[in-house]
Amino acid sequence: MKQPEKLKIIDEQLIVPDNPIIPFIAGDGIGPEIWQAARRVFDSAVNKIYGNDRQVHWKQVLAGGASYQESGTWLPEETLTTLKKYLVAIKGPLTTPVGEGHRSINVTLRQELDLFACVRPVQYYLGTPSPVKHPENVDITVFRENTEDIYAGIDFESGSAGAKKLLQLLKDNHQIDKVRFPETSSFAIKPVSSEGSKRIVRAALNYAIMQKKGSVTLVHKGNIMKKTEGSFKKWGYEAAAEFKKQVFTSVEYNQIRQKQGKIAADEAQLQAKKDGKVLVNDIIADNFFQQSLLHPENFDVIATLNLNGDYISDALAAQVGGIGIAPGANINYQTKRAIFEATHGTAPQFAGQNKLNPTSLILSGAMLFEYIGWNKVALEIKNAVTIAIEKQHVTVDFAAVLPQATELSTSGFADYLIELITKRD
Repeated sequence: MKQPEKLKIIDEQLIVPDNPIIPFIAGDGIGPEIWQAARRVFDSAVNKIYGNDRQVHWKQVLAGGASYQESGTWLPEETLTTLKKYLVAIKGPLTTPVGEGHRSINVTLRQELDLFACVRPVQYYLGTPSPVKHPENVDITVFRENTEDIYAGIDFESGSAGAKKLLQLLKDNHQIDKVRFPETSSFAIKPVSSEGSKRIVRAALNYAIMQKKGSVTLVHKGNIMKKTEGSFKKWGYEAAAEFKKQVFTSVEYNQIRQKQGKIAADEAQLQAKKDGKVLVNDIIADNFFQQSLLHPENFDVIATLNLNGDYISDALAAQVGGIGIAPGANINYQTKRAIFEATHGTAPQFAGQNKLNPTSLILSGAMLFEYIGWNKVALEIKNAVTIAIEKQHVTVDFAAVLPQATELSTSGFADYLIELITKRD
């Protein structure tokens, strides 16, 4: 067995050794128990595919409540240094500090490591309880811009020096009349840049092209926030224009329609689709929420800003069974740094009870293995989850609403997945 090695970047490509060192943050609340379950599934799948030829060496780093108890620091500098050094990591849910320190450790990690793309693939697993009639029509991957928008954290409390300066700035620019109650208002600034917008749209387009997806939809509220979300739409189409041979945009469609008529435009779009081009369009955010319920099959990949993406990710996850089984990743496709994570909270009231669902973290691990090129490992994990849910061998959250289900503990669910992995031909 070779010595463990860290991942490297050579000629802008991620190089993965046979024995990679991958850091993990177990997380708070139910984090440690879902991590232990997930880790055993990961190791089983790697062993199934590669035997003794490959092995992941998991390296623990601290953040959140466990770190605070040990060192008085929610996010140690050593942890950030390790995550930067080893490039790819995975984490459980983390406590959000109240009244001190970081607004959110998750947000801080994304900002500090510039993990600009929050990637959330949302798909239905047969047998999962769902509140909608046709959850199987949902197969949508969300690319949420992770570093800008109101999540930049530029907030000024009512009456603060910063709020007063902003009020004066609004007065100087003849905008104060737009503030209904200026003297008691708090303010937040919403930065949206050309660079940030274009790189998230490029990431979504590259993903759609590689995965042979049919469309990328820019979701925005540009009809109201014209200078921020409206600019996101404009810059998104500018980014799409860089992929001229691989995409067909609604801008092109409208140009053809104005010059040659609707029939010609429809024919051009149909031909582009036949040629395997990705169709790029846009939709107002509130309309997207409606359409994603009525006709989710019309959407393949979504590119959107931070707040929209937060809402959209959870709303779509609810259609296919909830965030308990929704995987997620935060990625910088330029530096290759990435953190894969459970998308739900810490659920401290259930900590130590060995009962909650580890599937979100398990599927996030599958995303990690896809990211490092171990696609067969990822497929083993996803196939096992698919079979387990279809056969209704599930944890308490699903078993409570599936009368014929076999209820498993957190560790028991991992045991069942491992059994499926090891016995499958």
